[in-house]
Amino acid sequence: MNKTIKKINIGVVGAGHLGEHHVKHLKSIESFNIIGFHDINEKKAASISAKYSVTHYKTFNELIECCDAISIVTPTETHFDIGYKCIQSKKHVFIEKPITKSVDDAERLIKLAKDKGVIIQVGHIERFNPALIPLNDYTLKPKYIEIQRLAPYNVRGTDVPVVLDKMIHDLDILLFLMNSDIDSIDANGISILTDSIDIANSRIRFTNGTIANVTSSRVSQNDVRKIKIFQQDLYITIDLLIGLTEVYRIIDDNEKNINAIKDVDFNYHGKKKHIIYEKPELLSFDALKAELENFADSINGFSKPVVDGKAAKRALELAINIDSMIREDLH
Repeated sequence: MNKTIKKINIGVVGAGHLGEHHVKHLKSIESFNIIGFHDINEKKAASISAKYSVTHYKTFNELIECCDAISIVTPTETHFDIGYKCIQSKKHVFIEKPITKSVDDAERLIKLAKDKGVIIQVGHIERFNPALIPLNDYTLKPKYIEIQRLAPYNVRGTDVPVVLDKMIHDLDILLFLMNSDIDSIDANGISILTDSIDIANSRIRFTNGTIANVTSSRVSQNDVRKIKIFQQDLYITIDLLIGLTEVYRIIDDNEKNINAIKDVDFNYHGKKKHIIYEKPELLSFDALKAELENFADSINGFSKPVVDGKAAKRALELAINIDSMIREDLH
C-alpha cells in the first residue's frame, strides 16, 4: 500500500549557521512546505530570504499561526519558551539539542506535547550518522565503551559548557546503546578558554557492569569523534567524523565467514580460532536532512522520532549531572 503523504506547513525559528541548513533542507523534502522563517537579525534574515526565496516573518507569532510544525534553531536558553508557545498552539516541534536548559523544563514540554497530541523531536544529529548503522547487525553486550569528541575552539556553542555542547551527543548515543540503568558516575574537567568547562571526562558505570569512559574537549588541535566498543569476542571502532566502521571478531575454526577482509589464525588453549576483520560498507546521506525527514514521517504517522523528548531528556539529565559534578569538584 502506498503512503499518503500529507504536506506539512513548517517554519524555522532561528536562521543562524545551523538554521540556514534547516531552511535549505526543508525546501528539498517532499513532505514539507516551508512557509517561512523568523530571525531577529534583520541583515542575516534578508540574506537567507533572498538566497532561498523564503519569506521572513517579522514576528514569531505571525509565523506559527501559518504552520503545522516549527523547527527551533535558537540558543538553548530560548528553547523552552519558544517550544512551549508552539506546543500550546498544537504545533509539532523539532528542537535542536539540548532540548532545554533544565530537566524540569524538558518534562513540562513532554507533558504538554502529550496533552496537545503533538510530536517533539530533538536534533541529536549523531544518531543519524551512517557509521552507526552497522551496529544493527551485531549483538552488542559491551563490557567497556570509550568515546572521544574533541574539537578546535569555535565561539559557536560556548554559551553552554562543553558537556552540554559536545558530550551530550555521545551521552545520547551511549544511553541508546545501553539497555541498563546507571549505577555511578565519576567526572572531572577544567576551564581553559571560557568561563565554563572546556574539557570534561566522565566515567559511567551501569548496573549491568558495563563501564563507559567519555571525553569531550573544545580546545583540541584537531577534530576527533570516535567510539570504541569492547566485549567478549568483539571489538568495534567507529570514526563518526570520516564515516568509518571497523569490526574485529573472534570466531571458532568451524564457523563460516564469507565477507571477511582479513582472517588471522591463532591458537588459544589448544583451540583454533580466527580474528576476523570486517569493514561494513556505509550508506552515504546527509544526517541533518535524514533527521528532518524522520520528523516529517513521524508527523505523517509513518515512523517515530529517532530521538524523542524522553530520550533527549535522559541525555540532558545525565549531562547536567556530569557538569554539576565537575563544577562542585572545581569549587
